[in-house]
Amino acid sequence: MSAEQHWPAPFRGANPVSATITIPGSKSATNRALILAALAQSPSTLRKPLHSRDSALMIAGIKAIGCGIEELSNGDLVITPGKFFGPASVDVGNAGTVMRFLPPVAALANGLVHFDGDPRSHERPLGPVIQALENLGVSIEHGSRYSLPLTINGSGKLKGGELEIDASSSSQFISALLLIGPATEVGITVRHVGKSLPSAPHIDMTIQMLREFGATVEVADLASGIHQWKVLPGKLTGLDLTIEPDLSNAAPFMSAAMICGGEVTIQDWPKSTTQPGDQLRKIFTDMGAKVEFVSNGLKISGTGSIHGIDVDLHDVGELTPSIAAVAALADTPSSLRGIGHLRLHETDRLAALAAEINALGGDVDEEESALHISPVPLHGGVFHSYEDHRLATAGAMIGLVVPGIEVENIATTQKTLPDFPGAWAALLSGAK
Repeated sequence: MSAEQHWPAPFRGANPVSATITIPGSKSATNRALILAALAQSPSTLRKPLHSRDSALMIAGIKAIGCGIEELSNGDLVITPGKFFGPASVDVGNAGTVMRFLPPVAALANGLVHFDGDPRSHERPLGPVIQALENLGVSIEHGSRYSLPLTINGSGKLKGGELEIDASSSSQFISALLLIGPATEVGITVRHVGKSLPSAPHIDMTIQMLREFGATVEVADLASGIHQWKVLPGKLTGLDLTIEPDLSNAAPFMSAAMICGGEVTIQDWPKSTTQPGDQLRKIFTDMGAKVEFVSNGLKISGTGSIHGIDVDLHDVGELTPSIAAVAALADTPSSLRGIGHLRLHETDRLAALAAEINALGGDVDEEESALHISPVPLHGGVFHSYEDHRLATAGAMIGLVVPGIEVENIATTQKTLPDFPGAWAALLSGAK
């Protein structure tokens, strides 16, 4: 289906669902593991990695600067580290992890590495990473824009040092610099100096994965009010690593049990994880679902009611589109707070959600960092995706019980889900 075509969202109504779903691997974990495996001293095997546009862009970018990556017949990836070099050209698409994690790696290359991407990538914040690299002595051509496109002139090595960064608009700025810490001569110390730090669990994921590959990471006592991380120089060791399922991508499938009734089991949900998506268990419970671990994963069951919620999603902003879609179908109003940083994601997610739900007859009030959703009867119409995968899946969720919903550019879900329409059809057919 081309981007220009509209995808008729399957209507389910009050017919309960019953399905067991396997969610592809975590984008966040896959792309962090690819970076660390490329920086390691020995080969790695990544099992059950995500295969999507974002991961494909990361793989292509790492290969472009000299790392060997082989995809096995079962989809596993074997990464053979090599010496980074230019000239090379990297397409970041509209992937935040690629546009922010790869430039610091390219600073370790010897030669010119050019970065560019989709038009939206030129608008997304990247300045703090560029400024930090320049403060470490890296030569970068960006026309004084501090954004894409840019060219890094690497010298083949990086001394490292201490950095102060305002990561108020993205925690990925912190992760991007911590990931290269072991490969520098003196290590990297990063202190966040902004007022807020969104999506902090993603930094926890970065730290955990650094340690798994053998890095030494020192974290300031958060009780002190200081947000500081230090990664010591050292050699990383390749791993045989199985990537967890992407829990954030489970949200639309979990919601089907709440919206239509019935039950959905997400296979292999980890009992312990740093993924922000794990907070769906509590959020959806608070909204009326029954959520429980079972032998093969996590089961979510509808209870016949969806309740509104007043919740701060600052740490788990990526869940906002799915929660907003469920909230639009609830029996009481909801307030989703602490999400101003979502205005700088694939699109301005707050404005987009308000516009699209209201276009269906909804009642969403938009504030600078919050959405207030009052449930009212909705009608059919086109739900625009803004080339944002999570907007597209939100439209599909509403379409379960609102007839006549057409999602514009459902293909954008390929950013993190290889075949969302197929998986959605399998869900509704009760696939086990």
